[in-house]
This record gives sequence, C-alpha cells and structure tokens, in this order.
Amino acid sequence: MNIFDIIGPVMVGPSSSHTAGAVRLGNAARAILGQPVAKAVIGLHGSFAQTGRGHGTDLALVAGLMGWPTDDLRIPQAFDYAREAPLEYSFRTINAGDAAHPNFVRFWLTGQGGAESQVSGASIGGGRVVINEVDGFPLEFTGDFPTILTLHEDRPGAVAEVTGILSRRGVNIAQMRVFRRNKGGLASMVLETDQPVDEADIAAVAGLSMIKAVRSINAIG
Repeated sequence: MNIFDIIGPVMVGPSSSHTAGAVRLGNAARAILGQPVAKAVIGLHGSFAQTGRGHGTDLALVAGLMGWPTDDLRIPQAFDYAREAPLEYSFRTINAGDAAHPNFVRFWLTGQGGAESQVSGASIGGGRVVINEVDGFPLEFTGDFPTILTLHEDRPGAVAEVTGILSRRGVNIAQMRVFRRNKGGLASMVLETDQPVDEADIAAVAGLSMIKAVRSINAIG
C-alpha cells in the first residue's frame, strides 16, 4: 500500500469511493470512447444506485465524462456544465448480478464524432477503479498506467507479434493480461506501459492481420 491508499486521493466530494472513484470511471469511459461524449446512458448498480445521489456520484460520473480531474472545483455544478457542453445524459438502475461490485457502473456512450462504446467498471475504494468490460468483452485494467487494448484473433503468435512491435519501437510493457471467450475465437490483450504510446505505434499494431480493433488510453488522473 502507498500513502494514497490510506488517506485517499485529492478530490472534491465526500467519498473517495462514491465521488473520486466515480470521476475516474467517467474519465476511463471517455478515454475508451476516444472522443468527447455527446450522449451517455449511465446504469448504476448496488450502492451506487442506492446511495450515490447523496454522495454526489451522479455529478462525479458526469464530470468524469467531461474529462475533469477528481479535484476539479466545478464538480458540484457538473450538470450545469453538461448542458452547456452539450452532453446529454440519463441514469437508470441496473442489476449487474450478485458477483458485481456494489460500486458498479455501466456506460452506454455516443461520441460527438459518432463513435459508440459500452464500458463497465467499479470503484473499489480509495479512489481506485477497475474497468472489467468494454463493448461486451470481459477484460481488466485499472487506468493507473497508459494502456493499450486490442481485440484480435486468438491464434498462435498473436501476443508475440504485438509485443515485438512495441519492443522494436522502444515501448516498455509494465504488465499485460490476455482474455478470451473461447479457443480460436476473439481475444483481448491489455498492455499497460511505462510511457504513453504515440499514434504511429498504435497504427503499427492496428496494421497486424489478426487485429480487429485497438485503443490507446492515457493513465487516468
């Protein structure tokens, strides 16, 4: 543990889990979408749904979708700024199942450029978050590092091809995980790196024959 696990993040709001974590979840979802958010449907599960309004969770999630940090003094007025953006948003209560964390949220997002994405994650305490699903595909990352997400064919050598490109371009991988639904189908790589990956590196990965989609996400503040 580090000192921030004990005292929590620098933030505006009453709760590191319900407020700061919610801002970071919104930030992560916006980063995955890859463009400013025009429309958001936000599904709240468990404690987020039951007590979130009292903790400002709804304001914090919208603030995060606008790209604000956890210590932004505008967070209590996030709805007003969303109307000016404009960012259209709505909330609903969902049941993500007994296995889901009580501070769980699912975003259905449409970007200003027309991109669409579905992102699910949870605030797990002390402002820390975990993203566990993107566009219906299970995976896991925290947003603490710059992150590359791939959707690719599950075939021999796929991991080596991606990591080989990054190695040749001087990108150091801090940690990585591979997820798949079934053998030989679609799989996903989550590669967390020591430095942001530039567009040329992402384009090189995207050019591999087995890659279906690739996204690059900066570390989430």
